[in-house]
Amino acid sequence: MNNPHPGGALRHPFLWLLATILWLPLAHADNMAIHGSNTVGATLAPMLVEGFLHSQGDTRVITRNTGTENESILIGERSDSPIRVLVAAHGSSTGFTALNAGEANIWASSRPVKSSELSQMAARADLTELASEHVIAIDGLAILVHPSNPVNQLNIDTLAGIFAGQINNWAELGGRNQPINLYARDDRSGTWDTFKSLVLRKKFTLDAAAQRYESNDQLSDDVSRDPAGIGFAGLASVRNSKVLAISDGTAPALKPNQLTVASEDYPLARRLFMYTPGEQTTPLARAFIEFALSQEGQAIVSQSGFVSQNPIAVKPELDGNAPASFKRLTGNYQRLTVNFRFAEGRTRLDNKAQRDLVRVMTYLDGHNQNADDVLLIGFADAQSNELRAQMISELRALSVRKALSGEGLKNVAYTGYGHYMPVGTTGGDNGQQRNGRVEVWVRTR
Repeated sequence: MNNPHPGGALRHPFLWLLATILWLPLAHADNMAIHGSNTVGATLAPMLVEGFLHSQGDTRVITRNTGTENESILIGERSDSPIRVLVAAHGSSTGFTALNAGEANIWASSRPVKSSELSQMAARADLTELASEHVIAIDGLAILVHPSNPVNQLNIDTLAGIFAGQINNWAELGGRNQPINLYARDDRSGTWDTFKSLVLRKKFTLDAAAQRYESNDQLSDDVSRDPAGIGFAGLASVRNSKVLAISDGTAPALKPNQLTVASEDYPLARRLFMYTPGEQTTPLARAFIEFALSQEGQAIVSQSGFVSQNPIAVKPELDGNAPASFKRLTGNYQRLTVNFRFAEGRTRLDNKAQRDLVRVMTYLDGHNQNADDVLLIGFADAQSNELRAQMISELRALSVRKALSGEGLKNVAYTGYGHYMPVGTTGGDNGQQRNGRVEVWVRTR
């Protein structure tokens, strides 16, 4: 059976319903399916799909439910055959299963690919390569409480103790004398995987009394109605809840905002991914990914409530522990909302950093700034001695300097600040610390 003409379907509700019902079993070269994270799929993925379809010349985009919760089909109206895109948001792990089975063109994930998943896909693609791994947005895992809760900040270790049931009354934290009620995402969720990795780690187990949710928004809404509640959700789902500042180790407590999340300084910042099967990625899926990573796509990311990767310059409030020399050095500069980080070997820029090189160049071009206006400041993980930390921090800054030189920005000034000004100590299951970074500062004009 041929697909109904979109115009006729729009004029006749029965034909439109029939077209929607028949979409799933129909094989069509332009069809695309995105499976995975509820964090990505609830709002962000549909917004990106709609923007992409408009960029392809579709004058109108229709959204229809499939009849299954957390699934929708977006259809771009055009003069020839319509593009139909399925977005199924049932959790990050479900997206990998669909990609591995050939049922999805794109896997949306709110956590990085696991080693077991890499092995399963190895014959088809290396999901750690630039052609397969795409960071589409940055999210801050927001710790939520009722607006009336007097507690304003928590340490990660304390947060872990709360969700493990070891701390079970708000009075122990300076709050009211009432039992703590726990709200958590479900086991299929990448949000849960991130929380487990960054907060519980391998030291704690979630209290069995915690209420579990498939939806970030529903969890946040329930916390906002419970004066004794605490939960976690993606930054885009804060809604009416109160957000706590979080500290990691001896680093200062930070709330998730544009700078702390985009730079990944916030202890519970995380990357949102889309994965594609390398050389087997369809032309339509490849074009969609390029759109999502573009300036236009990243502007949509910002509109969706997540944090865009398009750099902006801000004047940060430096912590009181910042060295006086650092304050003098950066006095006439603003900081870009991007940090360069490195792949596991610590010598090669990771996939996000490789794309951030282009984003920094685009920012400088758009603001008529050149190499003389840029300062790179490197930082190291905690080291056995100060000299070693200083050398590592300078080498990292030099590495970014060379990479920018390859993009045409020559002789950028750089320096290192060793392991001073840490942003935390927690690194998740692999133990990698987050302090190893290169900040980008631009001269104030």
